[in-house]
Amino acid sequence: QVQLVESGGGLVQAGGSLRLSCAASGRPFSTYTLGWFRQAPGKEREFVARINWSGTRREYGDSVKGRFTISKDNAKNTVYLQMNSLKPEETAVYYCAAGGSYPPREYTSWGQGTQVTVSS
Repeated sequence: QVQLVESGGGLVQAGGSLRLSCAASGRPFSTYTLGWFRQAPGKEREFVARINWSGTRREYGDSVKGRFTISKDNAKNTVYLQMNSLKPEETAVYYCAAGGSYPPREYTSWGQGTQVTVSS
């Protein structure tokens, strides 16, 4: 089992940037895929980005391509989500998740989420 703790959320103006962090513990960091998802009030959970254990494969949701970057630091057991040019409609709770080998069939561990609010 993997334990995930997100941080870095907050309030930002439209067009601004935030960097989210997700610290992992439990199973060795190099054995699983990590992903970011988000869920806005009244909406379904949306895939944002994922990265494989070595950091060599990354995938993004269509709505964030070119603005968001996922990365990881295996020495710190941490995955990051750099978010640039944020839009008000991207206000949501952002979750970190861990799954199996890339691409994972499912994500079996989830963090508690961090709130991102983008003001217009």
